[in-house]
Amino acid sequence: MPPLIEQAADNPEFPRVIDLARLRDTPEYPFDIAPTEAEAQAIARLMDARSVRKLRFAGRLVPVARGGWRLEGKLGATVTQNCVVTLDPVTTRVDQGVRRVYLPDAAPAAAEVILSPDDDEEVDPLPERLDIGLVALEALALALPAYPRKEGAALADTGFAAEDEEVKPFAALAALRDKLGDGT
Repeated sequence: MPPLIEQAADNPEFPRVIDLARLRDTPEYPFDIAPTEAEAQAIARLMDARSVRKLRFAGRLVPVARGGWRLEGKLGATVTQNCVVTLDPVTTRVDQGVRRVYLPDAAPAAAEVILSPDDDEEVDPLPERLDIGLVALEALALALPAYPRKEGAALADTGFAAEDEEVKPFAALAALRDKLGDGT
């Protein structure tokens, strides 16, 4: 099995690059990757999180027809973010399946794009080198809550609705216009 390359210009946080040409005659390529402590800290910064722990992405690459590859994996991670209301820590456990299909002819012309509710696969153009670390980061980013909220945390009532007449942005201008109109 070819070793994973741990350098990628577009993914400095968690690079795990596979040269797909070296897998040409392989019936299946299993993988199981996890970040180092320094990489976990870099991923936390990237995700705007307090910490990322127990991140693991395991699965396999399987060749498919037309010279493509199918990635099937399971992503697991424990991420601590700030609550959007209280800034207290909120911990989220992510356990999610990840599936991608990479095909040489996956980039159709704009006129050929057909969306179907039966299409449940994510199909991407076949790269020469596949960064499974980047696939893991994309899946993690999509799985995390955009606005993490501590249980029971709610925004306080600001009282703007009661003072609605006073906070209208053009009320002061209308009052000034009326005052100037009376003096002419």
